[in-house]
Amino acid sequence: MFDAVARRYDVTNDVLSAGQDRRWRHAVVSAVDPAPGDRVLDLAAGTGTSSEAFDAVGADVVAADFSLGMLRAGRARRDWLPFVAADALRLPFADASFEAVTISFGLRNLVDPQAGLREMARVTRAGGTLVVCEFSHPTNTVFRTVYESYLVQALPAIARRTSSAPDAYVYLAESIRDWPDQAALAGAIAEAGWGDVAWRNLTRGIVAIHRATRS
Repeated sequence: MFDAVARRYDVTNDVLSAGQDRRWRHAVVSAVDPAPGDRVLDLAAGTGTSSEAFDAVGADVVAADFSLGMLRAGRARRDWLPFVAADALRLPFADASFEAVTISFGLRNLVDPQAGLREMARVTRAGGTLVVCEFSHPTNTVFRTVYESYLVQALPAIARRTSSAPDAYVYLAESIRDWPDQAALAGAIAEAGWGDVAWRNLTRGIVAIHRATRS
């Protein structure tokens, strides 16, 4: 599915989020707050837009993704980034290889998110950071009703005009609606062995950033 959407993925995301995806990427970098030269693993990196933001602040970032189509599109657009094909459930990296691991809008696509979180802990150094940026649940009831209507009705219609594989965005809407809320995801991260779990909402809770520390 992600191979099929890779060609117009960046454009479609920008349109569907009304440009908010750029703000979300910068918020992830701020949450990680890497020092120059810190090794950062950016999982579900897709075409590398999220990794590019880390590269811009001097981090030693590795852009990893399961989709070869995404990696090919990323290399064509950002050939200065190191792209790696990787299964988040069996990462091809040694223990304690990174100061930080981040995954943006990818955790809900793992067949076993809990196993993925444990694997992320394995490759993170003690005291290192996990940042998960994921769609979440708006906290205002009225706004949440409007947002869910957008997911069901408007999002697929917009995707038909902008995406190279619009049917994939029906799955996107369904996966967002079924995803745990902020507190439930925080609990899942803690159960996977991460400490000091906290979150903050972006865009009224459409997106939440969860941050945790490797014990």
